[in-house]
Amino acid sequence: MDDKAVEQADEPNYVAGRWWADLGTWGAIALIAFGGIATAWVFLRLPGTPQESALGYHGAAKLIAIGLVTVGCTLMGRRRGQPAAGEKTDEQEHA
Repeated sequence: MDDKAVEQADEPNYVAGRWWADLGTWGAIALIAFGGIATAWVFLRLPGTPQESALGYHGAAKLIAIGLVTVGCTLMGRRRGQPAAGEKTDEQEHA
C-alpha cells in the first residue's frame, strides 16, 4: 500500500468503492461504446487480440454489462426524484 491509500483508509469518512461507482451517465455510455469497439476489435482479429477469442468477448461483455447497469441505476435514481404522473407537487397544491 502506498502512503496516500493508508492516509485515506485512516480518514473517518473514507469509503472504498468500485472504479465504476462515480462514472455517471455519460461515463457509462462511453464504457458501453468502448465495449462495442472492443467486441469489433476481437471480431476482426486486429493486433492485440487474444489467441482465444472467448477471452476477448468476455472482457468486452463485462465492460458493456457494467455500463448498462450503471446507466440503468443512474436513470432510475433520477426518475425516483421526480413525482409520478398522477401525483401533485407542493407547488400545484398551493396554487
